[in-house]
Parts: sequence; C-alpha cells; structure tokens
Amino acid sequence: MTRTTDLDTLLTDALGGRLPWRLIAAASGETSCELTQVTDSTRALAPGALFVCVVGQRHDGHDFAAGAVEAGAAAVVVQRALEVAVPQIVVADSRRALGLLCAAQAGWPSDRLEVVGVTGTNGKTSTAHLLGHILGHAGRQTSVRGTLTGTLTTPEAPELQQWFAQRVAAGDRHVVMEVSSHALELQRVAGTRFSLGVFTNLGHDHLDFHGTPERYFAAKASLFTPEYCTAAVINRDDVHGRLLADVTAVPVTTFGLDDISDVRVDRLEHQYRWRGQLVTVPLGGEFHVMNSLASATAAAVLGVDEAVVAEALAVAPTVRGRFEVIDHEDGPTVVVDFAHTPEGLEQVLRAARRLTGAGRLIVVFGCGGDRDAPKRPRMGAVAAGLADTVILTSDNPRSEDPLAIMEAIRRGVDEVDPARLGVMEPDRRRAIAAALETATSGDVVIVAGKGHENTQTIGDLVVPFDDATVVAELLDAHLAQRSPEVAL
Repeated sequence: MTRTTDLDTLLTDALGGRLPWRLIAAASGETSCELTQVTDSTRALAPGALFVCVVGQRHDGHDFAAGAVEAGAAAVVVQRALEVAVPQIVVADSRRALGLLCAAQAGWPSDRLEVVGVTGTNGKTSTAHLLGHILGHAGRQTSVRGTLTGTLTTPEAPELQQWFAQRVAAGDRHVVMEVSSHALELQRVAGTRFSLGVFTNLGHDHLDFHGTPERYFAAKASLFTPEYCTAAVINRDDVHGRLLADVTAVPVTTFGLDDISDVRVDRLEHQYRWRGQLVTVPLGGEFHVMNSLASATAAAVLGVDEAVVAEALAVAPTVRGRFEVIDHEDGPTVVVDFAHTPEGLEQVLRAARRLTGAGRLIVVFGCGGDRDAPKRPRMGAVAAGLADTVILTSDNPRSEDPLAIMEAIRRGVDEVDPARLGVMEPDRRRAIAAALETATSGDVVIVAGKGHENTQTIGDLVVPFDDATVVAELLDAHLAQRSPEVAL
C-alpha cells in the first residue's frame, strides 16, 4: 500500500499546527523530494524513504542516519542537525513526528474508522475482544488489535498506520485496539483519532519503564484528552477511574457494579441484569463481570441496542488465556490466566476461591525477568494470602537468574505465611506437574502469568511453551498413569 508524497506537502499535512519544525536543505540546495514511505527502521527502509531518527532506550536513530541515506533515504527527520547530503527536518520530538508523519503518509486512516482504544492495567484484552465481538454481532465490520494479535500490544507507528489503512481498504467500520502505557508514552498512537477511549482500571505494572505510579497513570490518562479522544467510557469503581472522570475534558460515560443486579458467577459463565436485559456471558471469573460490563457500556455509547448487546454477549467466544478453564475427566479444575500483576493475580485467585468449595486452591506462577522487580514480593504476599499452596516457577526470566526472581517472590510469601509455600521449581513444566500431582478432583489449580503466550524467554533463548497445552498434556499423562488401558 505504497503512497508517494511530496516532502513539502507531507510536512505541511502532518506537522503543520501540531509540531514545530525546521527544514535544512540538502547539500545540493534541494529542499523537496518524493517520498515512498516513513520509517524509523533501517531494516524496513526502501529507496525514497523519509527516515525518522528516534532516540530509544538502547539505540539512537541519529547514529544510523548516514547508513539510511546510503540505503536510499531521500530525507531524514532529526532532533539535532547531522552531516548528511539529504534534506533534514529538525523537530523537538522525533517520536511524535514519526506518528504524525506515518498517519499523514497513510492518508489519516483513523479518520475513516471508528477507533476504540482500550487502556488500563488489567482487562484490556478481554474488554477489547468482547467489544469487537458485540460490534461484529451487530453487523458492523470490526477488527481487533492487541496482545493476542501481535508482538507488541500496540504496534509502532509505521505498522499501526499501515494496518489502519488496510482495515479501511477492507471495508471495516470499527477498530477496537488495546492501547498500552508504553504506546502512549512513546507516541506510537500520535496521529490516531479515537472515537472512544475505554479505561478499565489501574494497578501496579511497568514501573521499570515509567518510574513512578504517578507517571504510569499520567501515560494512561493521556489517551483521554481532546488530542486523541472524542468520548470516554471509564470505570468509576476504580479510584483512578474516578479521578480520570473528574479531570478529562471529553464527554464521559462511567460504569460500575451498581449498574447491574442479580449477579451470578460460576467457573464457566457469569450473569447479571443490565439496563433491563438479562445478560449471560460464557466466561467464568468475577473479574470478567467488569470486562463484559465495560464492553456493554462502550457498545451502547457507540449506538448498539442493549438487546443486541445481551444477545451478542450470550455467544461470546472464550478469550485465550483469560480465566481459560481446562477441563479433564476426574482431574482438578485448572485455569490458565495471564495475571501478571498483584491486582490481576488477586482478582483471579478470588474468582477461583469461589470455585473450590471444600477443595484446595493451588497457584503456580513466577515473575518476568528484567521487568518491575518491586512487584515480586507483593505478588508473593497476594498468593500466600489467598491460595492454600503456592508453587513458584519461571515466567520469562530473560537475563536474570530464575532462582533470584523466585527468592524475591518468596519473601512476600514468608511475610504472610511461609507454610503456604509448596516448592520452588525454575522449570515451568515441572512446576505445573508438581501442582497437578498434588491436586485432587475437588481442587482448583491456577497457572498464572503467561496466559496466551506460547514461548518462554530464558537468557538469549526463546523456546516454545504454552501453559494450556502443557496442562492438557500433563493431565492426560496423569490420568493414563492412574487408569492404564487393559489389553484385550
């Protein structure tokens, strides 16, 4: 979907009135050229590209500008003037410029879609997929983008804007997308117009990147400004949601548990009355009540009839790795969930506790390496406070020692009740096996942290690993040992 654009025209269209810029002529004196693409990657660069020098955490794009010109870049966007032979556009924020330029080069595709951005610490994926399902059921051609559909929850600007353009060409009316705090902080969605922003909640996450809870919240809150959003749907049961609803400058519709009545939850579905409708959703877990309520409220704001919302939610598909129940004859109830924050783990364990009856609640989890170390003991404390047995293991240890990560989590367990600690097993498969071997048919086993992910990052290695697949394999093997086939 290549679109050739004159440099002067693109700069005026993308940056005019949005971001101050200064043009430095090429060595030949030329100040204009024809552009084939906008990119910040030398690997994706094609002849005639506008190369944007982005300053990253590990690399500075300015160091690659000369190589980009040699590879055919027709012009460069910089934050400081360089010794290159092509026109340079000097801006104060090249990340923001990248988003705006990519949107303009793609023809501002979000203006031709109703884009819904879902942000928050927990519930983004489920809410986005439920809303996408409702809109599709209502006859509105819709695509969903987020954690389950790509490497990044929210793609970098060149990929995002091209994807928007592809959705327009395919005839989509709506796009529902997860918007991460990283994407907002790094300006990946600059140039995107959201018809609606949805806020689920705010907890403890990504402080390795944002530094403080206040900066983390500020990143999330930046979506709910007139620059991005036309309207907002906000969870008023969350303290940060109430604060956001009070300060945002766009029209707000709030949602909360007092919007519904007659709530019933079991392991495979939940039900409630909402706006005169009996809503039954085939997703277990108490926290899914808020996710479906968020999606229902957003759909209503977008003009979907409440009866159609209820009808759609009644046939909603399972969301991969979100309280995903893995049934097995005569075995324990096993739930795979993406919960990887203290708040997320608490929600899942509280929901699971309702399923146990007289049985035990066993949780298997770890924490990712090179990420947000302060949350580790907090998650250990949550697990020890709510589960009967805690089994610690690896969850993408990356460059860190898995034993050191588990030791940090164990400190939180010990603060609450050291007797709750079962085993510390860095091999995730063996840890899951240990949980299943001790569980009986009346127990509930939660395997938390990775959810939909199908790989495990250990050092420099990325190896295949899918919690749901591993659980199913281990349950099959366990049952086969208990009930060997009789040869006839």
